[in-house]
Amino acid sequence: MVETRQTSWGEGELREALCLMMIGVCAWIAGTQLGLFGVFLTFTTFHHLNDLLMLGVCMSFGLMVASVRKSLTLRRVMIARDAARDRAELAARHDALTGLANRRLFKETLDERLSRAEPPTIAVLLIDLDRFKSVNDVYGHAAGDAVLFAAAERMRALNPPGGMTARLGGDEFAVMFDYGSDSDAVPRFTQQLIASLSKPVDWDRSRIEIGATVGIALATANHSDSVSLLHAADVAMYKGKRDGRGTFRFFQEEMGHAIKLRARMEAELRLGIGRGEIEPFYQPVVQLPSRELIGFEVLARWRHPERGLLGPMEFIGLAEETGLIAELSWAVMRKACTDARSWPSHLQLAINISPLQLQDRLLPERILAILTETGFAPGRLEIEITETALVNDLEAARVALKSLQNFGVRIALDDFGTGYSSLYHLRELQFDKLKIDRSYVASIPLGEDRAKLVDAIIALGSSLGLATTAEGIENSSSVDWLADQGCAYGQGFLFGKPVNKETTDGLLALWSDIAGKIVLTDSETAPSDQTGPTAAAA
Repeated sequence: MVETRQTSWGEGELREALCLMMIGVCAWIAGTQLGLFGVFLTFTTFHHLNDLLMLGVCMSFGLMVASVRKSLTLRRVMIARDAARDRAELAARHDALTGLANRRLFKETLDERLSRAEPPTIAVLLIDLDRFKSVNDVYGHAAGDAVLFAAAERMRALNPPGGMTARLGGDEFAVMFDYGSDSDAVPRFTQQLIASLSKPVDWDRSRIEIGATVGIALATANHSDSVSLLHAADVAMYKGKRDGRGTFRFFQEEMGHAIKLRARMEAELRLGIGRGEIEPFYQPVVQLPSRELIGFEVLARWRHPERGLLGPMEFIGLAEETGLIAELSWAVMRKACTDARSWPSHLQLAINISPLQLQDRLLPERILAILTETGFAPGRLEIEITETALVNDLEAARVALKSLQNFGVRIALDDFGTGYSSLYHLRELQFDKLKIDRSYVASIPLGEDRAKLVDAIIALGSSLGLATTAEGIENSSSVDWLADQGCAYGQGFLFGKPVNKETTDGLLALWSDIAGKIVLTDSETAPSDQTGPTAAAA
């Protein structure tokens, strides 16, 4: 193939040269016939060779034009080749979306700087964007690309003198710089970076909330190459994720073991969701002061094949970090709706959804699809959202929740008093119920001042036409006081701890039935779910 192309190129050059020489012959014939060469030839001493001389001049001129044309073509080819090589080199060492250095260039540059620094004072920061997976899931990949580009621009603007910023892949970035004798420069720069990346990104009339968690590794004798430094920074970053995101951590040797345990837990959780190991437990919700059973709150438990029954504190945070929370929630909701079909039709189910799910524009469709699939009436379902879920996108929340309410699903604001809600949120979103956080209910016996806070919340709900539910009730005196203040519903260990479907079925059969109503007494509360108060209450 190569020889054929070279031959074809040579034949093309020869044909081009012959054509130009023939043009020269034509010019000679025209000049001879028209006597155009007479003036020129009078200045030469070769009058007897005038015709042959001009023929040679014309043909030589054609060859000269062919040579010049060939030289220019070769020059253009060489320029194009060099440009293509430069583009290939740039593409091989830079990220196509953001224009930042890629992993290859970052590692090469880092190794080069480590080799010439003695002793090295190089810091490597590994940055992972918080909540990025939900951006792609909720807004689409175009929005994800916009977020990545915006993050890259913010990091490029903060890049320290002589430093390098790179996109390693996905939503993972890295920065390296020489901090010299100023060791405080590393945390100071990192805090500026996190603050910049935590600002919302505008997209299609929405404000996408992200953030960043940063792991930091400093060059040492044990970490003197790019591979070990990046790994150490990665370990520190995951430690920051577990500690709550939006923060940074310096690498410490003992972190490695914890990361391996977390990776194993994530893999087991992913498999557990698929195998149906996450199951719903049910905690009674009663009317006050009559203690008539009106329904259950659904709480997730993981029946781990090796570790036994695990409470939500041990896996819900991991599910949110890894993006498994939606899959987990839908599985629990589907199972709970199926379980409750055989219970008395007046009993309701209250199910919590995560802030990430609330950002999903298909949230109403997903919930209604589960209700249709299981045959569970929308009027028996109550969706609980936390206050922190409202700060991300109020308009998206309004549309989703209103759509659900139009189908008869009730909406409750969970853990009221612990987040960021305001009277504006309560008015705009038109909740059906407020749930008073257990920390306020637990403070009632501690004194009149604490009780006034609960009284104020109940009065606020009443003024807005919202029913109130008190969480964490553990003694009868609290029941009487809450009922006197106008609190409509209550739940807590006094009425029962969360238990599985089989236990709930048995308790429903045992609880007294007065005039068609199930009424709980202190002696008929459910047994412990063996996860302890903290896990059971979550």
